[in-house]
Amino acid sequence: MTATCSCGGVELKAFGRPIVSSACYCDDCRKGADQIEALPGAGAIRDPDGGTAYILYRKDRIECSKGAELLRGYKLKETSATNRVIAMCCNSAMFMNFDKGPHWVSAYRARFQGELPPLQLRICTKFKSDSNVIPDDVPSHRGYPLGFVIKLLASRVAMLLGR
Repeated sequence: MTATCSCGGVELKAFGRPIVSSACYCDDCRKGADQIEALPGAGAIRDPDGGTAYILYRKDRIECSKGAELLRGYKLKETSATNRVIAMCCNSAMFMNFDKGPHWVSAYRARFQGELPPLQLRICTKFKSDSNVIPDDVPSHRGYPLGFVIKLLASRVAMLLGR
């Protein structure tokens, strides 16, 4: 799978199957979207229902193949471990990663071209805006469902085993 910024200056390559394809409605994803969408020329990163759609990949299965020097991280707070990474050339949101810890990268689904994996679930819907109606096309969860957590843990085990 390939993800590019709006102007083509940055390109990400993802290999193998993603961990999961989900949309998040948490306060941090909503605040992060507000911050990025306010940048000059930036496009919308939220879906019409207010969720931010991601495709999660193991860190060893995604890389920047073009324009790494154009990537810049944004933090909600200076002490936050979460980085929302944009392409500075056109202010396109590319992915979210972490300073330490988690073994995955949450790539913004809208940046990918071609046949995308289907959206599998919506998480943290308890934070959604009252004005947004969430479609019932996939399961929605108020928090982080056990199946989601199991997929993350299984991907970590597979990564440790070199699979």
